[in-house]
Amino acid sequence: MSEESQEDQEAPGTGIPLVFGRLLKRLRVQAGVDRAELGRRTGYSAATITSYEVGRRIPNEKFIRQVDGVLDAGGMLADFVEDMEKAQYPAFFRDAARLEREAVGWHVYDALVINGLLQTEEYARAVFTMWRPPLDDETIEQRVVARLARQEVFERRPAPTISFVMEESLLRKGWGGPTVMRGQLEQILLIGQRRNVEIQVMANECEEHAGLGGTFTLINTTKGRRIGYGDAHKGSRLYTDDQTVREMEDRYGILRAQALTPPKSLELVEKLLGET
Repeated sequence: MSEESQEDQEAPGTGIPLVFGRLLKRLRVQAGVDRAELGRRTGYSAATITSYEVGRRIPNEKFIRQVDGVLDAGGMLADFVEDMEKAQYPAFFRDAARLEREAVGWHVYDALVINGLLQTEEYARAVFTMWRPPLDDETIEQRVVARLARQEVFERRPAPTISFVMEESLLRKGWGGPTVMRGQLEQILLIGQRRNVEIQVMANECEEHAGLGGTFTLINTTKGRRIGYGDAHKGSRLYTDDQTVREMEDRYGILRAQALTPPKSLELVEKLLGET
């Protein structure tokens, strides 16, 4: 497939990601490097380079600084690092997103929506479209791009340890319609096969539940810090004091004991997939 036909299949993004992408393409063409070669030099596929150039995905800081050097951009691309980070996430999530990129452990309990690290593009767009008050189209696309960019955590080496506990009801909700949910269930099965990822489902018939206080995330950093993250109306909060984090860790341990085992959980996902 030619670069032009690849690009034709990618709807253009908006805002800062699109400006960055256009500059990236211009510098790449001036350097006489095609997407496949640039991908080889930076460790990414040609399809990913295409997505960056049309502004459909937001590259991480490592790629931006790396490609700046490969294309001898003299800092023109590296200057986008801070702006791209701001474009990725709403203000309340930026601290958590930074920690996520550096985490060696990431453990999540979800009750309202399938976790962003597991979401397909279509499911993420359905979620943001349902946001109230409504988000404008540009913001929706920026949020979708950022959500997909977060999933590069699965390609990190050394691989972080990641676990999810989610309510069974999330797997049964038809957000976005049957086709979207089918793709989402397939994605959960695919990611659940990774050796560094464990996915557990809290079955509807479970009579004991330690997560009634709400959803939360536990983060283990490279420096040995343990941090808690909790969602709240119109915002979120990071917890660093030992007592609060220990309470969240205790709660998460009980949740994992109450939920279906990872193999049983994936069996349930596969069963639901067969019913869609």
